[in-house]
Amino acid sequence: MAVIISASYKTDIPAFYGDWFLNRLQAGYCKIVNPYNARISRVPLDRASVDGIVFWTKNVGPFLPHLETVAALGYPFVVQYTINGYPRALESAVIDAARSIQHVRHISERYGRRVPVWRYDTIVISTLTPPAFHLENFTRIAQQLEGAVDEVVISFMHLYDKARRNLVRAATERGFDWQDPTTEEKRELGSRLVAIAAKYGIRLSVCSQPSFVVDGAAEARCVDADRLQELAGHRITARLHGNRKQCGCFESRDIGEYNTCPQGCVYCYAVVNTQLAKERFGLHDPKSEFLFAPPPGAVEVETTRERAQLPLI
Repeated sequence: MAVIISASYKTDIPAFYGDWFLNRLQAGYCKIVNPYNARISRVPLDRASVDGIVFWTKNVGPFLPHLETVAALGYPFVVQYTINGYPRALESAVIDAARSIQHVRHISERYGRRVPVWRYDTIVISTLTPPAFHLENFTRIAQQLEGAVDEVVISFMHLYDKARRNLVRAATERGFDWQDPTTEEKRELGSRLVAIAAKYGIRLSVCSQPSFVVDGAAEARCVDADRLQELAGHRITARLHGNRKQCGCFESRDIGEYNTCPQGCVYCYAVVNTQLAKERFGLHDPKSEFLFAPPPGAVEVETTRERAQLPLI
């Protein structure tokens, strides 16, 4: 049975691990390790086994040549592209928003408007990024993406323990304050973003936070079988089965690894700290079956259906 491949909500494969991904695509499989029980499973990546691919990135630039190969091999794909335009205190190593916008426009022109999806997440309310900042910033990006995308996905900051620790540390070191707004304040901001997006022909959806789905917005399906089916030109039979509570996605297999993205986003739920991610990035072998070597004692299993849930702490 074919599956949708997620590459990856755990790390930025297009920005940092594109050579590995292409090597594994050409090999027809990769291996992943469940972070909770150290079980290894083999994920088929041959064309017959893959319904489509969802890429998640904040910098697709290094991966653009590889996208040509992915397309030539016949894999339908969607690019979930985060463009926040935040200050360096929040995103220390993310490329300039203007370059990301150019990337999205290139993807849209080359592969079609349904391929790129703009993500404006996570929304962080701070002294550096108060609501007024978001309204102005979101408007500027939406205006420049008009005609290139048809959807923007937003989410408000999830205060998982690791994200809270990183945010508190960054605020102390970099001299800003942050807050977690009330539900009503978030809904008010969401409503205003809906109106701005609509002005530029973009539909707004909300990721894994149904309480913030205001009038004019929709529940996000970041892994969207319907969108992939349209791009593929044939039926895809994936079921709705998100990777965490309240997630509206279709079922997928994620092939990434936590604590491996060195971009330094202080609100990130997938990285304990940036130094660890940089160290692990330095140990990466693009010729390996694994994105990173399995820990001692990891055991290989036969199933290809085992899925790792996002940590909620």
